[in-house]
Amino acid sequence: MRWWARRREQLLFALTTLLLLAGIALATSGVRGAADGSWAAAALLGLAYSTVTLIAAARRREASVDVIAWLALAGALWLGEFLAGAVIAVMLAGGVLLEARAEARARRELSALVARAPRTARRQTPAGPVEVPVAEVRVGDRLVVGTGEIVPVDGRLLEPAVLDESALSGEPLPVERRAGEDVRSGVVNAGPATRFTATATADTSTYAGVVRLVERAQAQSAPFVRMADRFAVAFVPVTLVLAGLAWSLTGDPVRAVAVLVVATPCPLLLAAPIAIISGISRAARGGVVVKGGGALERLAAGRVLLFDKTGTLTAGRPVLTDVVTEVGGPVSADEVLRLAASVDQSSAHVLAGAIVTAARDRGLALTAPDQVVERPGYGIEGVADGRRVQLGKAASVVPGPAPGWIRRARRRAALDGSLTVFVAVGGVPAGVLILEDRVRPQAPRTVRGLRAAGIGRVVLVTGDHADAAEAVGRIIGVDAVHADCDPADKLTLVRAEQERAPTIMVGDGINDAPALAAAGVGVALAARGATASAEAADVVLTVDHLGALADAILIARRCRRVAWWAVVPGMVLSVAAMLVAAAGGLPPVAGAVLQEGIDVVAIAVALTALIPGRAHTVTLDAADAAVARRLYAEHQEVRPLVEQVRTVADALDEPPYDLGPTRKLLGDLEVRLLAHERAEEAELLPIVARALGGAEATSGLSRTHAEIEHQIGRLRRAADDLAQEAEAEDVTDVRRLLYGLYAILRLHNAQEEEAAFSLLS
Repeated sequence: MRWWARRREQLLFALTTLLLLAGIALATSGVRGAADGSWAAAALLGLAYSTVTLIAAARRREASVDVIAWLALAGALWLGEFLAGAVIAVMLAGGVLLEARAEARARRELSALVARAPRTARRQTPAGPVEVPVAEVRVGDRLVVGTGEIVPVDGRLLEPAVLDESALSGEPLPVERRAGEDVRSGVVNAGPATRFTATATADTSTYAGVVRLVERAQAQSAPFVRMADRFAVAFVPVTLVLAGLAWSLTGDPVRAVAVLVVATPCPLLLAAPIAIISGISRAARGGVVVKGGGALERLAAGRVLLFDKTGTLTAGRPVLTDVVTEVGGPVSADEVLRLAASVDQSSAHVLAGAIVTAARDRGLALTAPDQVVERPGYGIEGVADGRRVQLGKAASVVPGPAPGWIRRARRRAALDGSLTVFVAVGGVPAGVLILEDRVRPQAPRTVRGLRAAGIGRVVLVTGDHADAAEAVGRIIGVDAVHADCDPADKLTLVRAEQERAPTIMVGDGINDAPALAAAGVGVALAARGATASAEAADVVLTVDHLGALADAILIARRCRRVAWWAVVPGMVLSVAAMLVAAAGGLPPVAGAVLQEGIDVVAIAVALTALIPGRAHTVTLDAADAAVARRLYAEHQEVRPLVEQVRTVADALDEPPYDLGPTRKLLGDLEVRLLAHERAEEAELLPIVARALGGAEATSGLSRTHAEIEHQIGRLRRAADDLAQEAEAEDVTDVRRLLYGLYAILRLHNAQEEEAAFSLLS
């Protein structure tokens, strides 16, 4: 039965075509009776197939326009128009085959996602790797993934890996992931064998969630498609009335058969769903799973976009920005970070992952900790290299009055909206780790792209405090900011906006689920796993890149246009052919051939939805991407120098005014930072200019490169004019220059990440 289900369209088309051609050959040879028999057999096959489909539709209690084809075939056989019946049968079989092939082509990306779901995993044991069913993997298992194998469950890497994430993200180039980073199920190991710790079971992993979403998307149809179905069903009585009038007014039943032959509304029945499915497939290729045609149409209609902040407009995972230590203190910043990360290797806390990743990025050698004790909500402590290390809140790590350098670090973090982790070594406060949840570099450009795609209003809705929310809103360019919102507030705001215009709500957390469900279209960011928000949403981004949303909206709108282009001209031609047939100008055979041509054209137009159209996301070629990735790695390496500028300036606020740290910093700025900025000017800016359409797109970055070099030169001259230990009035210019340089560097880094490095996925 499965074989028949897969091949019935091909067999029906092959048999009816062979019988039609055999009849033509027999008629040409003068054997008219045998020819009629061959054509009648083809018509009977078509009649039997349409009878089966009508019975199946009746059992499902669905109306079906196949009744028109059934009447046309029955009429042709009744009137002895055997050739016309055979042509109608071939037309019917051809339409069924075209529909099956077109849908298969349109669903290809979706089906490929489902088909490649991991089935087994290799668990690491003392005796070596053992293959087990993926359903048996438990959280905490250590797994091995060989070259070319699919990662079976979500996890955290124990060593660096090179991964092909194209199945989830659409990114064609392999991506390097560091030890400590999360890895998602469904990606392919494109490098040497690697190990990771499972952080989810198969059922709760990313890929299982994507498969569920895809299956749901395949099961739903669009309002446009349902409208087309209803219109096609309403078309049946109109056709029957016209065929009856043609017969009764002329007394010629052949005209009635001709009307029935050309009346099948195939452009509606085939083209509309194929265009919509093509759009869903196209979006899936870019890492966007749309749960059915209805969601795709509502996405195309959206005019108001509401964003959550944390995890949506920001990265949702803190990164270490600086390590503040006492100037001249007993433990250096790198040593504080190394000891802290060594202990944090044993913690599953989100901040622990950021600290470990930052230490590995700086090339620090971590050691295995001993006597680790973690107190949730307070911190963690353990022994690393024979030294007791404590991490956590100030209350548990810094007993008694805090020294001045810690108070400054705490005040700085409060002003910036950053997180702090305090570190003590041997019971003595040694450093403060400052972490922040940065705005996604591509967020401002994505908002501009969404406006260009037709979004008229952008609203930020967040549970965060007003000052942090307003700062993010200014950076990305929203029209309104609503802060301190709980899930009920978000739901109320979405409903209020929905009354003004069709809405799209974007979020990533459980608290966003009610608002996602209430919006015209809910969009969930599920690149790090399927959550309640993904279940409530209509559209799910499996790629951790907001630009995919703008691309999905462009795809949705283009597919809706293509559907109309395929349907309206096709239906106009069908109606015109019906009128000509009723007037006697189109015999049944010619009508069948004409209708088949209309069907082919309508389906061909619908399939153009698969052709790439205008896109928001800019893609770099392989050579440019490699250069940009190398420069981004250098950009990350020199980033701690930027924060060190502020730390050194802060240390000059009270005597003794030691300029040694300033001169050391200057040396690093002149040797490392300026070399990096010059490399970016020479190599990165031409890439950005090519990608964004001209040198004007990079003029601002080029200007700040020059300003950074100028300010570092001024700082060098000011520092060289002063003694090793200066007086308060002597360091005023040095502090002013340091703070000014820090502001320029921060602004330049933000602009560079938005304009240049956001081009990398």
